[in-house]
Amino acid sequence: MRTETERHQFQNDPGQSVIDFIKRFVAESPLNRLDAFGNNAIFEDPLVGFASGGDPLFGEYKKIIGEHHLTPQEVMENGGRPPGRNLSVVCWALPIATDTKKGERREKTYPSRRWGHTRFYGEQFNDALRNAVAGMLEDMGYASVAPVASKFYWMSASKYAANWSERHALYAAGLGTFGLNDGFITAKGIAMRCGSVVTSLELPPTPRTFKSHMANCPYVMDGSCGRCMERCPSGSISAQGHDKTKCFNHMKTVYEKFHEDYQVQIIGCGLCQTRVPCEMAAPKGKTATAQV
Repeated sequence: MRTETERHQFQNDPGQSVIDFIKRFVAESPLNRLDAFGNNAIFEDPLVGFASGGDPLFGEYKKIIGEHHLTPQEVMENGGRPPGRNLSVVCWALPIATDTKKGERREKTYPSRRWGHTRFYGEQFNDALRNAVAGMLEDMGYASVAPVASKFYWMSASKYAANWSERHALYAAGLGTFGLNDGFITAKGIAMRCGSVVTSLELPPTPRTFKSHMANCPYVMDGSCGRCMERCPSGSISAQGHDKTKCFNHMKTVYEKFHEDYQVQIIGCGLCQTRVPCEMAAPKGKTATAQV
């Protein structure tokens, strides 16, 4: 239950209260810790943004991504909540800890053990954050659903598709743009995990200031950079974009090779997200230099 002070603050400025709640959860939750690495944080201070549930972009996603992709209204309906008219989507990006990224920069073929733990335990923390945000909003009287943490959420590895894309939700919320490798480049970089909650609380949308959905990718915008192509150990990234089949096959190899040693059930790769200009921030085209 929320305290009277928290409720008063929420009533005065619900948007800032949501931001403060997410930041505090990231800073204080014991789940945001890597036990095997000195109990250090998995994620650093998050970025938070809001999208309008009525944004036409969510309708366009049914053409861009596929008819299977849910609108915010459909998320609420699938979650057994009133669809409502004035929905909002609360979105966040969780920058991976600097020390984890530094270690990953040294790798050339397979991810570091710390990266593997970050991918596995970090997503467990992200699920806890999704449920905490939805629970806080429900406690304040607003119907809320965390799509990726819900029973109706599905993701098909064979078709490389899901019925809710959090990266696309973040784009709608003005938190960044896509890159050549299909990653999402925020003001705090591409090496991050992200989350979202759909709610009946009406919040002021974060402005989308980008001229293109790939505006933060120098290679796409002006032909500079391309470091993610060099970093990819499987040849999955080229001037034509991201070959998901090659990428998926490499990650299968990573899992088979390391999951027993790393003692996690999901590892990922992440090499294209480190030692690249967009690792820590959104780069500036031809002026971008790689993080070393």
